[in-house]
Amino acid sequence: YGKNTIKFLRLHREGKKNFIKEVEVCTHLRLTSAQEYLNGNNSLVIPTDTMKNIVLVLAKKNGIPTLEQFAIDICKHFMTTFSQVAYVKAYVQEAPWQRVHENGVPHIHSFICVADGIRFCEAEQCRNGPLVISAGIKDLKLMKTTQSGFEGFYKNEHTTLPETKDRILCGEFFCKWSYGERRDFDFDCIWNQIRECILEAFSGPPDSGEYSPSYQKTVNRIQMLVLSKTSQVQVVEVVLNNIPYNVVDMKNLGLTNDNEVLVPVEIPYAFCSCTLGRKKFLEA
Repeated sequence: YGKNTIKFLRLHREGKKNFIKEVEVCTHLRLTSAQEYLNGNNSLVIPTDTMKNIVLVLAKKNGIPTLEQFAIDICKHFMTTFSQVAYVKAYVQEAPWQRVHENGVPHIHSFICVADGIRFCEAEQCRNGPLVISAGIKDLKLMKTTQSGFEGFYKNEHTTLPETKDRILCGEFFCKWSYGERRDFDFDCIWNQIRECILEAFSGPPDSGEYSPSYQKTVNRIQMLVLSKTSQVQVVEVVLNNIPYNVVDMKNLGLTNDNEVLVPVEIPYAFCSCTLGRKKFLEA
């Protein structure tokens, strides 16, 4: 059981300069006994309101140096404070606030919310077990207007999709990676590095791009680049939700539409998903 959607803003001041992190936290506990379920005995149950207050107090006392460290602090608190807790998981995600820049100068106390992907992390631990950290980015929407196609796929009597060598590739990405057991990493640096890997693998070189023969190949390209550039990451999962665009037929309007006016097909989504990891870690 647990407490979902604990939302708050943590404001930190250094002189005149302000720093913010707005986060949403979910806590999940499993107790050593199921007596509250079986017998209606609540003597070991930690109220979810108490969970919420603990999260707020930890934010006040420790701040949020990184999302991962805050999730670690939550797990540690529940494990060291409550002997009846057998398992704890803390999920933390951050609202995408960025500091406002005016003529290249960073503002001391003004921020803008930019929808360029939401950062999240998880920390989980079983009693007498290792503390395991995962992190990721979700709701990252990317588009390339060419250098994408889909050909040579399996066809039968139900196939109506035409082959194409040139299409818009647009998708919303979910990417989650595991560090394995806890290490003292620079989590901010690694998160930014992996985000750059996603952009690089999706787009290709800035002056030419790179052809994508399928959504699946794009997903694999992202995973391979992440694993090659971030040795701390052991497993990486990528989900691509496809957002197709259809060319508007303008013949009845007396116009030729050469892929210049398109409309998005919001539903149904097609998606592809893959989890890739280092062999040594997966065998363990």
